[in-house]
Amino acid sequence: SDDNENVPEKESAALIPLEEKTVDFYGDQITAVLVEPTSGHQEVYVPLKPISDYLGLSWAGQLERIKRDPVLSEFLRGIRVTRIPKGEVSGGLQESTSLPLEYLPGWLFGINANRVKTELRDKIIRYQRDCYRALWKAFKEEAEATPFTTTTQQGRTVNWREPNPVLVQIRQQALVMAKMAEEQMEIEAKALDALDQAHYAHQRIDEFYLFANELDQKIGKIDQKVDDIDHKVDDIEQRVGDIDQTVRPGAIISEAQASVIVNTVKALAEYLTTKNPKKNHYQSIFGELSRRFQVGTYRRIKQADYPAVLALLDELQRSAGGEGIHTQSLLPLDPTPEA
Repeated sequence: SDDNENVPEKESAALIPLEEKTVDFYGDQITAVLVEPTSGHQEVYVPLKPISDYLGLSWAGQLERIKRDPVLSEFLRGIRVTRIPKGEVSGGLQESTSLPLEYLPGWLFGINANRVKTELRDKIIRYQRDCYRALWKAFKEEAEATPFTTTTQQGRTVNWREPNPVLVQIRQQALVMAKMAEEQMEIEAKALDALDQAHYAHQRIDEFYLFANELDQKIGKIDQKVDDIDHKVDDIEQRVGDIDQTVRPGAIISEAQASVIVNTVKALAEYLTTKNPKKNHYQSIFGELSRRFQVGTYRRIKQADYPAVLALLDELQRSAGGEGIHTQSLLPLDPTPEA
């Protein structure tokens, strides 16, 4: 059969049913059998694989889960039952993995209806709620007439009338629900812990971005200050250069001072031209400056000679009948008067 290989190995031979009944449970044909595991002790077993197939579950996965359960695995047995023909599968006897009817709810309630496909959820809940009762009714008369008992591998004998099977069912359901509640509590605790960690990480990321933004703003201000300092340094260097050219005796005149000399010579030449238009006064004035101060060009005049140059030009203008063109003895750093 399809599940022969999955029959528990702890039993040497499958049990032969004393009675077999098939119950129509909302269109599903569920088989339950009355067997005698030991002499004088009868009990009802239910093949599990057909129910697993009806519920759309993986039988291999369900069998593995049952074997891991310390209670259900203790009562797992192989039973010879009549296979119902279905499609291309023919009927006949087959060895089927089964549990006592009283432990069927323990297996069913171990299936989490919230973790299966939506179309299977209602059916699983219906099995969990009503399947035990439907199968129990099928053997109710035999149960009332004969005190069925269950013998475990450890030799314990359980009487079906004590405790009440309904109470056994309630107990099994409560145990399964308690186990499910514990698992759910553990899942929720882990989820809350993960949520706290994610919130903390998000908070740290926000703090990092805030710090990075503040740092970027400070760097921008520092760059601006550095630029301002660079401009001030350039200005200071320029002023120092001008002062250096002014105060060093051996240094030549600055560009500003050279400009003053050129403008003064131009004004003087224009004045002299009015007195004597035939003469090139520009050439004669620059020639006189070159001769007296020993320079090839006026730009090479020494800083120390600058006052004397201005005095000479003033003297030349006065000697021609003027009032003097330039009376300054020393040119300031900025020859252009401030407004």
